[in-house]
Amino acid sequence: MAQTLGEKLREAREERGLSVGEVAEQTRISPHYIESIERDDYKPLPGGIFNKGFVKSFAKAVGLNEQESVADYTRQATASDIALVDEQKIYKPEVLTDENSGRSMLPTIITAVVILGAMTGLILLGLNYLNSPASPTTPTFANTSNSNQNSNTSAVSASSDPSAPTMANLKVEIKAINAPVPISATTDGTKSENTIGAGSSQTYEPKDSLTINYNKWNADKVQMTINGKTIALPAAPLKPADKRIEFTINKDNIAQIWSSGSISTEVPPATAVTDAVPPTPTAAPPPAAARPTPAAKPSAPATTNPMPQPPAKTPAATPKPAVPTAPAGNSRP
Repeated sequence: MAQTLGEKLREAREERGLSVGEVAEQTRISPHYIESIERDDYKPLPGGIFNKGFVKSFAKAVGLNEQESVADYTRQATASDIALVDEQKIYKPEVLTDENSGRSMLPTIITAVVILGAMTGLILLGLNYLNSPASPTTPTFANTSNSNQNSNTSAVSASSDPSAPTMANLKVEIKAINAPVPISATTDGTKSENTIGAGSSQTYEPKDSLTINYNKWNADKVQMTINGKTIALPAAPLKPADKRIEFTINKDNIAQIWSSGSISTEVPPATAVTDAVPPTPTAAPPPAAARPTPAAKPSAPATTNPMPQPPAKTPAATPKPAVPTAPAGNSRP
């Protein structure tokens, strides 16, 4: 006797070691419907084309030929007077078969991708906002405009002066006047410390930057030239809280230093002691020579002094009262 469709499906399921629940999970068909199909009892099923869809999905899950299984169901339904098409039931649940479930997942996947892309864009925008610099305030604009004006002025000065040096041909000479001066210099990131003897000098040729540092009490003992041009050095630290004088020469300020002839205009330049100190005593006699002229003035009032001399003779008559005092002493005995 030939096997029925239900027996074939049950036997194929058991050969694969699948339970009714596992088949129901794969096909998304109710376990009650699975058991009814295996018993060849199609009355609990919705009927019509839904039954064919259930049979087809069941056969696919257990490895049977789908078309042959649907044909077996059609012959069995015809023999049992089961309606193959139920025109009254127009509702078709799309989650009953594998094919329908695959099509129903596509919109969900597309929606998830769109939402994920939107979230990613929002996260990137937030990170860019956090990493972007803060909006400048009004004082910052003012400082920026001033710095731009200074840089433009320096650029104009450098371009108008063909002799203005650049970092490529810069030559800085530090000279100690009348006393040794300890100097700390950082040339292109390399730091060196040495003491420049009195009357000696030290030459630096930086390509990127040069920082000079020395004690503020040596401000009047240091001279500096850039490519032979004397540059005025500050008489005090650029920052009042500092105890040492420190300044930097680089590509950003070399044009301004060259055009102004000084390191900084914020503090007065130092008055360096030069070798012309000995002639200063010769300059002192002119004030001394000028002093006799006021000394001659007292001679004029000296001529007027003889006029009050006669009244000075009156005190000379004071000895006369001393004479009568003597006989008064003689009358006592």
